[in-house]
Amino acid sequence: MRGQGTYHSDLDLVVIYDQLEAARRESFIFDGMPVEAFVHDRETLGWFVNQDVSRGRPSILNMIAEGVVIGHAREQGEALRNAVSDRLAQGPPPLSTIAMDALRYEITDAIDDLRGDRSLAEVMAIGAMLHPKIVELALLGRARWNGAGKWAPRLLREADSHLADRFDSAFRTLFSSGNADPVIALAEAELEPHGGLLFDGDCRVAPASWRLSQ
Repeated sequence: MRGQGTYHSDLDLVVIYDQLEAARRESFIFDGMPVEAFVHDRETLGWFVNQDVSRGRPSILNMIAEGVVIGHAREQGEALRNAVSDRLAQGPPPLSTIAMDALRYEITDAIDDLRGDRSLAEVMAIGAMLHPKIVELALLGRARWNGAGKWAPRLLREADSHLADRFDSAFRTLFSSGNADPVIALAEAELEPHGGLLFDGDCRVAPASWRLSQ
């Protein structure tokens, strides 16, 4: 639908019934085309939309907003697509203080690991874990929707082409040579507007219910 498909791309299909016992995702091959169907009624779809909005990663919202309405109830489908498009245009909710501090701590911990004397295998593993966390900070910190996998570089470039180039250069250097300095500099630059590195004073209390009953 976006003109970005490859030979291995699948077709996302959002199917909406009047009422279902439970939502489901179903994968199948139709006429040689891989299809992923996301099957909902209005209430289950609303729940998943709210979940996507709350995490700042609008997977199903994008499917609906960018899709083509088919079927009998086209007016209802277009109304839904317009409503979802309006919600996308509003952008994601800001990260809460708790969520931001957790992200700051996780990034701080990872780049501290990179500062140590590590094998290339360990550096690559840390880098693979760190990349989506810095992407999340960079995008949500700029009030932009977040995305994973192939969506991360696309969304970074939409937000700021210079930033996307810095990500690409820093992580290429890390994965090819093990030199972590560009990634560390990138992480510190993205953390700085949000309070910087976080270790000293970080404290997260588990719910009292998180215990084995006796």
